[in-house]
Amino acid sequence: MTFSQKILDWYALNKRSLPWRNTVNPYKIWLSEIMLQQTRVAQGTSYYLSFEKHFPTIFDLANASEEKVLKLWQGLGYYSRARNLHFTAKHIVTNLNGEFPNTYKELVKLKGVGDYTASAIASISFNEQQAVVDGNVYRVLARYYGVDLPINSAEGIKYFKTLATEVMHSSDIRDYNQGIMEFGALQCAPKNPDCTICPLNDSCVALQKNLVGKLPVKLKKIKVKKRNFNYLVVVDGNGNTLLQQRTGKGIWQNLYQFPLLEEEADAKTIYDLYNKVLPTVKAKDIRLFNKDAIVHKLSHQHLFTHFWILKVDEVLEDGIAFSDLEKYPVPVLIADFIKTF
Repeated sequence: MTFSQKILDWYALNKRSLPWRNTVNPYKIWLSEIMLQQTRVAQGTSYYLSFEKHFPTIFDLANASEEKVLKLWQGLGYYSRARNLHFTAKHIVTNLNGEFPNTYKELVKLKGVGDYTASAIASISFNEQQAVVDGNVYRVLARYYGVDLPINSAEGIKYFKTLATEVMHSSDIRDYNQGIMEFGALQCAPKNPDCTICPLNDSCVALQKNLVGKLPVKLKKIKVKKRNFNYLVVVDGNGNTLLQQRTGKGIWQNLYQFPLLEEEADAKTIYDLYNKVLPTVKAKDIRLFNKDAIVHKLSHQHLFTHFWILKVDEVLEDGIAFSDLEKYPVPVLIADFIKTF
């Protein structure tokens, strides 16, 4: 029995019941694939169901405000995915009459859609012969065939795409692609996979050579940057506060936050520093909300965060009631503070 047939047989017996598995609708497949990039299925499922409820069609998503899209995405991370999702929905509705491209060649042109996502949509929705290569597939192929090329190198990416294409099950590409990804997620897991019950264990190179824990190979990550975040939570006599929208191309673009002072500060220096970001605010009292820094870890940076409560006498001109803060899309770091405060 071939490698691909064993994957198909395993999938038929072990596949999870997931909401996007009941459809070949390209809009819903696209939605699920974008959400599951760098996100575990357990976390992504509830977000998928929420988006499907609020935006049942691509027209609903295209007509929504970016603020609503970001609010529903809140907590899922990598917010550029949500912005690209919204941009692409509007593009398809405006320029393609709401019809999804039905080939890999056209799908990969969409903003936020790369090789993997285009291959997944093309194969699952349109039965096109395209091999998918995601983190799970890299792991299965690297272990089974004993490939030690780094999966995040140019050479490795090209090699594994070619290998995946050569071994795919062309007559049932829809189930095969979903099957090999599921196999990597459940059976050929990143850590401590149970190789004793694996249907591929009689011919897996990594198992034979004791390389399961060493494959796949990945080039070292870039150095993690440390940043000091001091959020200034202004509170006026009416219990209102201030929010500002993040701009630029950095993290959390277009999300809202409390005014931010990004440098080291303590109880002695905060009085001299806060005016850098709040020049018109005169604080009568400043207190530190959290003594120990909250360390918020992102892929390439760690944010050492403190929240400072600034009491002011005057009524804030653009003040927002704390009860209204839930309407604004904010980073999960801010959302957690609001719940606590």
